[in-house]
Amino acid sequence: MTAQRYRSLQDADLLRSLVANLREAIYITDARGNVLDANPAFFALLGVRSLDDLANYGANELVVDPSRRLAEMDLIERDGFVRDFELQLVRPDGVLLTVLDTVYAVREPETGECVYHGILVDITRRKQLEEELRQRSVRDPLTGCYNRRHLSDLDEALSASDEIWGCLFIDIDHFKQYNDQHGHQMGDNTLIRMSRFLMRQVRAEEPVIRVGGDEFVIVLRGASVTQAQMVAERMRSSALRTAPVPFSLGWAVREPGETLMSTMNRADQNLLAVRVIERTPTRLPAVKDDDPAM
Repeated sequence: MTAQRYRSLQDADLLRSLVANLREAIYITDARGNVLDANPAFFALLGVRSLDDLANYGANELVVDPSRRLAEMDLIERDGFVRDFELQLVRPDGVLLTVLDTVYAVREPETGECVYHGILVDITRRKQLEEELRQRSVRDPLTGCYNRRHLSDLDEALSASDEIWGCLFIDIDHFKQYNDQHGHQMGDNTLIRMSRFLMRQVRAEEPVIRVGGDEFVIVLRGASVTQAQMVAERMRSSALRTAPVPFSLGWAVREPGETLMSTMNRADQNLLAVRVIERTPTRLPAVKDDDPAM
């Protein structure tokens, strides 16, 4: 009998040892989300020592998005269980976690009350790595701007909607000649400085996208004609003081039913039209090694 003790899940001592030593967080909650019991891994996951530290923290306080909590409870009520349901939790110390929750409902025969037995798998690091990989796939490695893949994703997401937007198209003037004269390293440094200049001109949620060697697009979601024009004029004004190199700029605002790519192409054509009419775009001071825009 003793030899079989740790080889059968029917053994009560084995089950207690399993729950205590398992590195995944096991818990029991009531219908209100209060934690009734848990194993050491659960307390470690939440950064607490015991149940007493969770006296004021139930599921409703720990789950970041209440709608996700409601969606999970709806599934449990329908099926009696849920498997690998992704949740974001906030620990009592403020640390954010992403977990997979597998839980099933149990109704106590004596009281009829429903309790929930579950296990949490911490995938926080995995989600961070996934986001890092995703960012690498949609970012230009040289400048840190978004790339054409992000533009394509944005085009697909926006073009089917009724949303309005503005596009700015920016083209560095005579960049090829500049690159040939000063070398590729200086050319790369100029592109980096130009990207920083553009990012400072717009809000964080307005993506700066490098679409070509010396071409950039900025998408102004929700911008009207007046708003897009204001941003363009503000950028032209700032360029006289802080832009690292001369550039030309064109802008356009979405027409009804137009795709994002079509708006971008019209902004590009407007830029080219300005060049034809003005013959030469506004010239800015030459780049200096001690330029503060670096």
